[in-house]
Amino acid sequence: MALVCLHGPLRELAGGRATQQVSGADVQTVLRGLEDLHPSVCGWILDERGTIRRHINVFVNGERGGEGTSVSAGDRLEVLPAITGGT
Repeated sequence: MALVCLHGPLRELAGGRATQQVSGADVQTVLRGLEDLHPSVCGWILDERGTIRRHINVFVNGERGGEGTSVSAGDRLEVLPAITGGT
């Protein structure tokens, strides 16, 4: 299982838990598993095609990842909403 770390408002959608243990062979499968555990997350990270939304950043063991990035047991996925704003 991978450790999924949720930041910002995504944490609240997952019942307030900062980390979740989720199984899957790639990022998309892990994130779908997260949606199964916490249906309130559906649509916030992945769109209807299973693509990571533009305003979400996913990192696997510190490296930027995409839907097809491989995930192994013990890997750490950081899921962060992008920060916008400025002058």
